[in-house]
Amino acid sequence: MLDKMHIKNLTVFSDVKLKFGQNLNVIVGENGAGKTHLLKMAYCAMATSWEEGRKPNASPPTKTLLQSRLADKLVNVFRPEALGRLAKRKQGRERCDIQLSYFRPELDIAFSFATNSKSEVSISTLPEKWLDAAAAYLPTRELLTIYPNFVAIYEGHYLEFEETWRDTCLLLGTPLQKGPTETRIRELLKPLEDAMQGSIELDKNGRFYLNNGSGRMEMPLVAEGLRKLGMLSRLIATGALLNKGCLFWDEPEANLNPRLIRQLASTIVELSCGGIQVFIATHSLFLLREIEIVLSARTSQQPDTQFFGLHADADGVSLMQGPTIDDIGDIAALDESLLQSDRYLAMVN
Repeated sequence: MLDKMHIKNLTVFSDVKLKFGQNLNVIVGENGAGKTHLLKMAYCAMATSWEEGRKPNASPPTKTLLQSRLADKLVNVFRPEALGRLAKRKQGRERCDIQLSYFRPELDIAFSFATNSKSEVSISTLPEKWLDAAAAYLPTRELLTIYPNFVAIYEGHYLEFEETWRDTCLLLGTPLQKGPTETRIRELLKPLEDAMQGSIELDKNGRFYLNNGSGRMEMPLVAEGLRKLGMLSRLIATGALLNKGCLFWDEPEANLNPRLIRQLASTIVELSCGGIQVFIATHSLFLLREIEIVLSARTSQQPDTQFFGLHADADGVSLMQGPTIDDIGDIAALDESLLQSDRYLAMVN
């Protein structure tokens, strides 16, 4: 699990240090505050390590190999015209520095790249081992409808889709998990399948369907909000989210109605309590409140949770963090939701 991340001069960030919770991490900020960039940077480092470590006869990490693979991953995920475009441009600052610390120090990594770099990364702290668990990244868009043949087309052609789509499609196509974890899988799947009124199936023709018991509906005909829940349920069913991995989810509330967001909040907390380190980025007051309600209602295991608030300042974006929403300062996007409620109550009264 990821313990800390220290970032210097990445896009909108000058110098921020994040101390993560072992279970649940919620990043909050307005549009353009850098929420997605934080998720993607952590994901790139973790996904690169896991992809290399799972290869047959994988050798221990070397600087030459990791520098090449990590540079490719950063460019393919962020999609800048050159890697140096990710560095924050300010006089006297010519490099972007990233440091990731894990609860297992042998996995720690630190790297940097210059503002004029095309695709070169320099490794200053080399991990001793590769990660042994997958990191899953769910983008704001659902991927079940584009899944058929997407990976083959992506790997055989130059496409402008970010590589998180390809990575997640690979996980979605993984065979269903069997064995000792099946009971836990069914516990997590049941509320999601109740919300979708069916289960997600991958046919041998390479297409996903929603099976409601009386028939199957092709995925493009299913509401987009339900497709997003479908992605999560599929990753649970394959065991991708039950094997000590991490889940990064960008705006999970997008295209979901309040009833589904309530179920989503409950599932996110349950996943985080089951050994999965969860990272979500949001500016939804409704989702934040639901997460707080779910956390406060738990009578058994309380997840180690951290909230992060991103705030624009004279030097870019600063960070406030803590174990509760009250620790992250005032977020304009959240304040506007509260002000709208006040305006509406004043109108009706």
